[in-house]
Amino acid sequence: MSASTGEPIHETGVMKINKKDFDQETLEDSLRVDSLCQDLLRRFYDALLEEGMPPEEATFMASGADYFIRDFVVDNRVLNIFDERPGLVRQFAGNWYIVNTIEPDIAQLSRHLEGVLSFYRYLHNRKLISASFMRRVKQECGDLPFYESRIESFWAIKGDGYVAWEKSCSLKDD
Repeated sequence: MSASTGEPIHETGVMKINKKDFDQETLEDSLRVDSLCQDLLRRFYDALLEEGMPPEEATFMASGADYFIRDFVVDNRVLNIFDERPGLVRQFAGNWYIVNTIEPDIAQLSRHLEGVLSFYRYLHNRKLISASFMRRVKQECGDLPFYESRIESFWAIKGDGYVAWEKSCSLKDD
């Protein structure tokens, strides 16, 4: 249900979601948005199963999307998941994932990005994000050589080299 209008979220054709319900300014908003995201991610998982994806694969996809959406976009960046911000996936994969994972690994990151791409495809198919943003997400999710080099360069940091490393794919807004 939409928190502000009380309308149910539908999955027939165009999904009825009030994107403003995903805005967050207070702690209460953050908790509400987290719950909305859990519901949406569950719908995504269920849709994967309905498409015939094996449960184990659907779990991997939904887990990757969940990690990106709830831990990075909602919790860390405090953004509405429908904000079409170019570079968001790049910040996640090229910086945040690396510094917030005990042993960042390109194979694991690749799995997360498969889930992210699949989730955004799900949103796009329901007319919740634009085609241009979908193309951008696909491009950013597919830039595995860049992310692998970011992981390797992270492990090679010496002295005060972190500042330069972070600056080349920063989480700071310009």
